[in-house]
Amino acid sequence: MLSLSAMYRFPLKSAQGESLARAQLDSLGLLGDRRWMIVDAGSGRFLTQRLLPQLTQLRAQWLDAEHLCLSTAGRTDLLVVLPTAEAELRTVTVWGDSLQVPDAGAAAALWLSEWLGRACRLVQVPAERARQVDQSYAQASDRVGFADGFPLLLIGEASLDDLSARVGRPLEMLRFRPNLVVSGSAAYAEDSWQRIRIGALEFRLVKGCSRCIMTTLDPVTGERSADREPLVTLKTYRERDGEVYFGQNLLHSGPGELEIGMPIEVLE
Repeated sequence: MLSLSAMYRFPLKSAQGESLARAQLDSLGLLGDRRWMIVDAGSGRFLTQRLLPQLTQLRAQWLDAEHLCLSTAGRTDLLVVLPTAEAELRTVTVWGDSLQVPDAGAAAALWLSEWLGRACRLVQVPAERARQVDQSYAQASDRVGFADGFPLLLIGEASLDDLSARVGRPLEMLRFRPNLVVSGSAAYAEDSWQRIRIGALEFRLVKGCSRCIMTTLDPVTGERSADREPLVTLKTYRERDGEVYFGQNLLHSGPGELEIGMPIEVLE
């Protein structure tokens, strides 16, 4: 039987993830997922582990809708309060999208800039300022926060097991940063699914997730694989049109709740 075996939330884009036993979904995906982001202070361009592997060592804990706690070894924790309606709006860029979002203030900017060794700002995305999902795959009403392109990402446990066997060592699921993990399916079965139901919610699987150099970073240590795995192996059997795919991007039908252990039904 197919079931939901794990859930992960990433409150701050490209920082550490949180394992969840249950989660609420709102219009942008898992409540609190990728609603905060670090940007270059000058250009407003998003900063991730692709450029700054040390972000693997940053814990950003979503305490509630109003508070985020930043912590890392050797620094005093910082509690960040949700920007108010009067907060300065900053123009930021996520891939090809530009949007104006509230800045989290000087204290957060100083804490992060000192730690990263470069001038940066922390920003937050309210639902009303979220980005439009690519309409090649979505409806005009579908929105996404600071995730790369889609509100949710799903991976099957069997797919990771198969990749690990091919690489020759166990790989961590968090290396691929999914929101939802499925047990009980065949390897890469999710590639053929178009619609699924988990609990009372329906999801559309709309596009494979293309992979980058971030997958070569150990999510615990931040060290990059000297052999460039798992990208090297993925390219041998998961490459299409110059992109390497692993996992499926999802759109969801609306707000609701998910809990580990829920059965998953493939509708189409």
